[in-house]
Amino acid sequence: MIQAARSGRQNIADGSRSSATSSQTELRLVNVARSSLEELLLDYEDYLRHRHLTQWSPSCQNAIAIRDVPQRFRRDQSDRTDLTDLSDEERWALYTPWLENESPEVRANAIICLIHQANYLLDRQIVALEAAFVGEGGYSEQLATARLAERVRKRKELDRQSAPADAIPVCPQCGKPMVLRTVKTGGNAGTQFWGCTGFPECRGVVKV
Repeated sequence: MIQAARSGRQNIADGSRSSATSSQTELRLVNVARSSLEELLLDYEDYLRHRHLTQWSPSCQNAIAIRDVPQRFRRDQSDRTDLTDLSDEERWALYTPWLENESPEVRANAIICLIHQANYLLDRQIVALEAAFVGEGGYSEQLATARLAERVRKRKELDRQSAPADAIPVCPQCGKPMVLRTVKTGGNAGTQFWGCTGFPECRGVVKV
């Protein structure tokens, strides 16, 4: 149970650190964290069942009170302080009535409630990460996409340069062979076209 709890926390932190470089790595680590917390949840449910202790329903007063802690905290803060601004000790203190209760049943159920909250937030994060990864990926995936696009561009350039003589068109105006040129300026800058080798006397052009 300790290992599962540590794994959940550590993989969330590692995923956050990876977010700037790789969406795929972040998504994988968050999924690992989600699995670890699910394992921890099952362990606590087993703990209650094996000791014949009652597991709270989502609608019981204690479960509602625990879920309401963040909202109640925000309502009480005139300076709009957020829970993330607190230290670990300060956040723990908000849940002290349950986490330090004399009853093991209360302590276990409180942790189950908190795991459910964490899993809910992780599920939302996973959905968002999946959408972002499909849409654009992270920095590493963007670099890989750009590298692949550059390889394709270079391959096409080599194919054009090594095209056989019979693939080179002749000028429709004077009949001379044409040469592949690139527009230097204007709105079409960077695009290529076939220009007559008799230029500037002949200004015949064929689109690539």
